Amino acid sequence: MPKQGIHPNYRDVVFLDQSNGFQFVTRSCAPTKDTVKLDDGRELPLFKLETSSESHAFYTGTQKSVDNLGGRVEKFRNKFAQFRK
Repeated sequence: MPKQGIHPNYRDVVFLDQSNGFQFVTRSCAPTKDTVKLDDGRELPLFKLETSSESHAFYTGTQKSVDNLGGRVEKFRNKFAQFRK
């Protein structure tokens, strides 16, 4: 007989990217206080994210190279070159 009360609450959860409104449903144990009603009529727990793969610069291809930030990297290297070993 399995023990009661030792397993996490594993269920469908809606994850919402607050930066662009993208949402997806997956199974999770993430604690939530909010719920959201989906188009199909289900009401599921809602977990709010600040960023997801839909808005993160690495995944969207909008990241900037550190070497192309107006020479700031080169300026830093020149300023602290005397401390190199």
